[in-house]
Amino acid sequence: MTDSVKYVLDETRIPKSWYNLQADLPKPLPPVLHPGTHKPVGPDDLAPLFPMDLILQEVTQEREIPIPEPVRDVYRQWRPSPLYRARRLEKALGTPARIYYKYEGVSPSGSHKPNTAVPQAFYNKQAGVKKLTTETGAGQWGSSLAFAGAVFGLAVDVYMVRVSYDQKPYRRALMETYGARCVPSPSNETQSGRAILAQRNDHPGSLGIAISEAVEMAAQREDTKYALGSVLNHVLLHQTVVGQEAMAQMEMANDYPDVIVGCTGGGSNFAGIVFPFLGAQLRGGKKVRIVAVEPAACPSLTRGKYAFDFGDTGHLTPLVKMHTLGSTFTPPGFHAGGLRYHGMAPMVSHIKELGLIEAVAYHQTKCFDAGVMFARSEGILPAPEANHAVKGAIEEALKCKEEGVSRAILFNLCGHGHFDMQAYMDYFAGRLTDQEYDEAELAMALAGLPSVKEAA
Repeated sequence: MTDSVKYVLDETRIPKSWYNLQADLPKPLPPVLHPGTHKPVGPDDLAPLFPMDLILQEVTQEREIPIPEPVRDVYRQWRPSPLYRARRLEKALGTPARIYYKYEGVSPSGSHKPNTAVPQAFYNKQAGVKKLTTETGAGQWGSSLAFAGAVFGLAVDVYMVRVSYDQKPYRRALMETYGARCVPSPSNETQSGRAILAQRNDHPGSLGIAISEAVEMAAQREDTKYALGSVLNHVLLHQTVVGQEAMAQMEMANDYPDVIVGCTGGGSNFAGIVFPFLGAQLRGGKKVRIVAVEPAACPSLTRGKYAFDFGDTGHLTPLVKMHTLGSTFTPPGFHAGGLRYHGMAPMVSHIKELGLIEAVAYHQTKCFDAGVMFARSEGILPAPEANHAVKGAIEEALKCKEEGVSRAILFNLCGHGHFDMQAYMDYFAGRLTDQEYDEAELAMALAGLPSVKEAA
């Protein structure tokens, strides 16, 4: 077998449906609650923010959702993405493990994010929407939605977490090249932003704050909707093209993963690679060990509380049950900006509670160690977020070495690091340090969780 398993880019090789894990869950997800009444929300509650097609995808129990042909037409530019066997990394580690990685850095914006940005832009365009607002951390989501907006003729406003806005100027430039407007968050454009700046005028920002700003702006105009790059069910749904392709490619390689690893921030790239395999397991297929890897400086799965919470800092969004550090929690400014979110996708949180996945947390210097080793072995420079998955895969491979067993390890290399060179420069200069969150702030944020009486 060769080191890469690729498809010929033809009609038969691009998934025709997204896979919905909700159809196979042994226990249904808790409902999304209205922040005022604490009653389950209905479609009308979400209509100011999302087009009806996406609202229906959020709640559907159907196993397969057809992908519209205009979306598949755009997917053809980079899908299916390649699956590689990391033979040189295996050799460098001296492990009997068989390491595979699905590489999503081949997309126009360099990450997995266009897998959902494109359909979100399509459905909004179909609904007559003129503008989309959104947030972004590291900039991968913002640049992906900017790309999708350019494809479908939509204006895009991106509220970028200020610390990432300053750290990653090339992501800003990419968004602007695609035609989007990029605003550092917190900003003076919104009531939410002004309230934060009034407390601290040099606030580094957070994804929760940026979400509040984008939601506030979308809710003010009938021709404007909000787009989210992770967390919500329909976003995770769109990402399952990754895992579906990986299943077919692993079959071509005459192999099947024993362990699947993914980095986790909001949960979208993790869900993309994991959900199709997990669904097959729940329907009676082979059991797979699944490991979610998160940053130690923002550890929602390993330190957060499973509770109802707001998805944003300004408390403009509905309440969802998830692993959360508290909506007011501001993580330190480590370089993996896409993982700096206080909560975790409700569906990822749910399967964690069901015992279907494990979670571990690593500090950024160890993750960059792993990313540099990967780059020197495989030739691809991972994004800081993806370095967490690389670290997790290497740890699993070293376990195989210690135990003298050969297992197939699959991970999602969710994006390249070409716009993150300052982080690597800091790493090589010894300026990249492990940052700790404030335990007192975490305790305060968790103490402030909404009080929700759940039905028995």
